[in-house]
Amino acid sequence: MTAPAHALHRRIDRVVARLQQAVQAGGELPDLQELAAVAHLSPYHFHRVYRALTGETVGRTVARLRQLRALHLLGDGARPITDIALAVGYDTPQAFARAFRDAFDDAPSALREHPDRLAAEIARLSRPRAASDAATPLRVDVLSVEPFEVVALRVSPANYEHVDAGYGRLFGWAASAGLVDQASSLYGIALTDFRDTPESDAVFECALGFSVAVDPPAPMRMLRLGGGDYARFRHVGPFRGIEDTTDRVLAEWLPGSGYALRDAPIHRGFLDDPEHVPEALLRTDIYLPVRRAADADA
Repeated sequence: MTAPAHALHRRIDRVVARLQQAVQAGGELPDLQELAAVAHLSPYHFHRVYRALTGETVGRTVARLRQLRALHLLGDGARPITDIALAVGYDTPQAFARAFRDAFDDAPSALREHPDRLAAEIARLSRPRAASDAATPLRVDVLSVEPFEVVALRVSPANYEHVDAGYGRLFGWAASAGLVDQASSLYGIALTDFRDTPESDAVFECALGFSVAVDPPAPMRMLRLGGGDYARFRHVGPFRGIEDTTDRVLAEWLPGSGYALRDAPIHRGFLDDPEHVPEALLRTDIYLPVRRAADADA
């Protein structure tokens, strides 16, 4: 990353520098708590903010930095491949060669013989993947949201089909309890990112709001949302694009907004029924928990 003016970018740059230091030293990688502390971010939001600002996950950054170090070491024609494999964290040269071929479609020794290509790969890996341009301008409103309760059902392992089934269970209970007409709103809380998390580890909260007091059966439960300031922005289109829209707000709006993230979940308000509204026109309001950024945050 370059060194942009905004403090949030600078803090993420320091995280990348810390990862690079660990890779260069061949030591143990810093854990989530340490990386979040370097970024002055809550561990709750660290991974999401990191991906939004760098265009890649922490794991992908580590892999890229290891590949980059290997390429630099290959430039020393006298250094054995076995030494390079150990220096970048592989137990055997065979494991290193397999990973190298997967990344570059060639063997380390073959790439070493082509200095021009070696230099091109170093240049390519020296920066994270650039974020794609988005033509739609962002519109973000900051508003205070009073606390409210919803009936929630946690889904895990989770994918889009499991989440859909989770909402089906909520509506099925509401129908059996004679509460369908009192269901006033539909929410969702993604506790993990489907783009990066294996299905077996993914967690999603399906939630229904009601205009009357309700007493759901287990494993459904009452869950409190809201309470405090939120940056609200709208995603229009397929649900699979919600994470990308959230990344845009974190990368483009948050750094210069004068706000910082609060340690609370991001929740989504679904405004349309996908059974009756075309996928391209589905509207989702996303609520990002924020607070006024103190001078110390910089």
